Amino acid sequence: MSTTPQTAATLDDLYRVEGKAELIGGRIVPITATGRRPNLVAGRIYRSLAAHIETLGEGEVYTDNMEFAVPELSSGRESFSPDVSYYLGPFPPDAMRFVEGPPTFEVEVRSDNDYGTAAESALEAKRADYFEAGTRAVWDVDPRGNCIRLYRTEAPDQPETFHKGHDAHAEPVIVGWRVDTDWVFA
Repeated sequence: MSTTPQTAATLDDLYRVEGKAELIGGRIVPITATGRRPNLVAGRIYRSLAAHIETLGEGEVYTDNMEFAVPELSSGRESFSPDVSYYLGPFPPDAMRFVEGPPTFEVEVRSDNDYGTAAESALEAKRADYFEAGTRAVWDVDPRGNCIRLYRTEAPDQPETFHKGHDAHAEPVIVGWRVDTDWVFA
């Protein structure tokens, strides 16, 4: 039985994929669609962050399915597609293309399949990829536990946790932004 060698997928291939996906190890990896509650939570975070960034007048905030192309990381990853993200720039000359570089701040809202030992390991590995690429802060948003964990590049294993009743933030990466967790998880 002969086998035909697989050609590694590229960012150009990723442009042609319908739906949310990332490029990892030369493979297009589809990302499962999210459920109602995680989507509502991500939407609230986006709305709050976008309003704040608009007042600051620097950078841009993106919704789900925005793609960030990065030089190949040690894991083989070449792109990210976070649920919500903030990017300071520089912006691509062609606004129709992916952003080249990692998000400055990114938000991953857990879906139904993002729980359990294997999922925790995958989320930890993805955070490590974000930090290797240059992302400065990561939110791990848990709609089941009603909490947000803020990981920072300078202390990636020491998250700050915000529960209901707290105002979550992403200091010092996004100065002055606060969002009421009661509203996020309503």
